[in-house]
Amino acid sequence: MYLTAVDLGSSQIKALVTVLDKENRLTLVEVFKLPSRGMRKGEIADFNEALKAVSSLFIEIRKISKGALKNIFVNVGGKNVRLQGSRGIVAVSRADNEIYQEDIDRVIKASQAINLSDNRMILHTVVSEFIVNGMDQIQNPIGMVGNRLEVNSLIVDAFSPIVNDVNNCVDSAGGSVGGLVFNPLASSRAVLNKVHRELGVAMIDIGFGTTSLAVFEEDKLIQAKVFPVGAGNITNDLAIQLKSSIDVAEKIKISFGHAEASEVSSKDKIDLSELDPDLKSEISRRYISEIIEARLAEIFEMVNNELKSIGKTKLPAGIILCGGGSKIPGIIDLARHELKLPVHFGVLDQSNFSAASADLISRIEDPEFSLAAGLILWGYDQIAKEETKKGKVAKLLKYFLP
Repeated sequence: MYLTAVDLGSSQIKALVTVLDKENRLTLVEVFKLPSRGMRKGEIADFNEALKAVSSLFIEIRKISKGALKNIFVNVGGKNVRLQGSRGIVAVSRADNEIYQEDIDRVIKASQAINLSDNRMILHTVVSEFIVNGMDQIQNPIGMVGNRLEVNSLIVDAFSPIVNDVNNCVDSAGGSVGGLVFNPLASSRAVLNKVHRELGVAMIDIGFGTTSLAVFEEDKLIQAKVFPVGAGNITNDLAIQLKSSIDVAEKIKISFGHAEASEVSSKDKIDLSELDPDLKSEISRRYISEIIEARLAEIFEMVNNELKSIGKTKLPAGIILCGGGSKIPGIIDLARHELKLPVHFGVLDQSNFSAASADLISRIEDPEFSLAAGLILWGYDQIAKEETKKGKVAKLLKYFLP
């Protein structure tokens, strides 16, 4: 069985193709990175252009196997995704008051009964805790006895046209969507472990067009949000200030950039004519770094304001950074200064994957593949949950049938 992840980014489309064997182990088959088209700030802005880019990717994936296009997990980003708390309450159905999977399914469905406008849809229902007869902080109530079951959930809802565009784009290109995942949830699945989530942590994924934030405490999701600012804004700032093309500005950012201007000598100069013959001047590396630092500081200020608004400015596990934008030298120190918290790079747990070659594993260790890796792991979790459900249903049928 193939499991494929497609990260529809504003600058690049990244994809991972894996195989799930009979022992439910993930084997990485191939890694793809292609230029993106028709995307802006994490959303499809031009459907036809986005379709061309996705179709080009699917042509390459089809060379591996047509089956690799049947179960695709795709990200949904952008500022139009929201998160809100909800509560569901049901009576336990069995006469002996033992709680079964069907009771859990019913109470989760009850928590989804929220008021949404016609143009919005539920993307995820994230369970925070179950409550049995007033006893809270329960993660799995199956087998417990009680006459009332409650659940506290976080509902992630999205603007329907945006979600429909993603579905239609994949379908029109010849693929089949296995699941849609909100960006911060996917990235955090890849780079956060249980210790992080228990202690309290904020994951920041700096992409090209957006920055994602996910906050956890006591192994519960507290907040998830996408800001419409990313590393691409740094590139645009450089292009405007240097009067250069976007391509040249991106090269300058990658090759000469630094997140802290004070760490760069004002004597270090860049001869722009070496990058573009039309640019005749020299520019100091410190000036480049000042532009970069200003934009990154703005991003961290947005994050800090969000942490303040939810009262989570003191997180023992600190900040975990990932995404392509996190590769800018000096970003760890700048983040520590701006957020007043411990900051570390997100590290993908290699034990989740096996691969035919070490090169494939090393490629997905790149921070820019955090979201794609998280999509694969999210899909893997969903399949595991379905298999567990099937097992419990089979056990229940065995109980009733002779």
